Amino acid sequence: MKSSFARIFLALLFAPLTAFAANSVVNMSHYDLMRPDFVAMKSEGVIGIIHEASFPRYERDGRYGERQAQAMRAGLLWGAYHFADGTDPIRQADHFLSVVAASHPLVSGAVEEEKNRPGVLLVLDFEKNHYHGGNMSVGQAVAFVQRIKERTGKYPGIYGSENRLRQMFPGVSGGQRAILSNCWLWVANYHAQPRGISPWGQWHMWQYTGDGKCGLRPRGSFPVGVANMRKAERNIFNGNNASLQAFWKERAWYPGG
Repeated sequence: MKSSFARIFLALLFAPLTAFAANSVVNMSHYDLMRPDFVAMKSEGVIGIIHEASFPRYERDGRYGERQAQAMRAGLLWGAYHFADGTDPIRQADHFLSVVAASHPLVSGAVEEEKNRPGVLLVLDFEKNHYHGGNMSVGQAVAFVQRIKERTGKYPGIYGSENRLRQMFPGVSGGQRAILSNCWLWVANYHAQPRGISPWGQWHMWQYTGDGKCGLRPRGSFPVGVANMRKAERNIFNGNNASLQAFWKERAWYPGG
């Protein structure tokens, strides 16, 4: 009996992350040219979609609004990200929120309880880019997230590759660290589970594949496609599906509220 308990304990101790985490978030942008089958995605276990809403300079993703409506009709949670550059971070934040608000479903009645309204999980895409505005600095990222918090009452997530985040954040000031630590962390690493990145104790979401690239095994635990998307950008949440839904609800912005 004791040996059986020991085997069970060791199996749980060394079980892969995916045994306890939710592989149920897909992110998309206008570069995904197919018509996504959100109903099929939900049937395959997807819970939420995070879609590009805006990108440099002050552009709107032309597929954002249509896909939001389709995904929400399929019963999926919805999120939006802004692809940042090195221009005015306040103006970028305002543009991002205007795009999200303009596409959001109208709230019925004068006031509707937040729990009954669909929210939008907000994200700052803090990665290298090919746009003429250059890359966003840490100081600009801090100004961006502060503006989002000022206008929505919510801190956004911060997304980036593990390598870039490790390069950019070690030199932040104490004040910047305090602000950024309020944001949730979304890390891209196609080869290994991310490690902790200061000022965060742990990651909240892990993008493990994109454009068919994934060096993780077993492949059954790390699929690169979903529904009719052969090469999707898929993400693991650091918790189970119930925790993901609670996280989304707590962190989401409710335009019009």
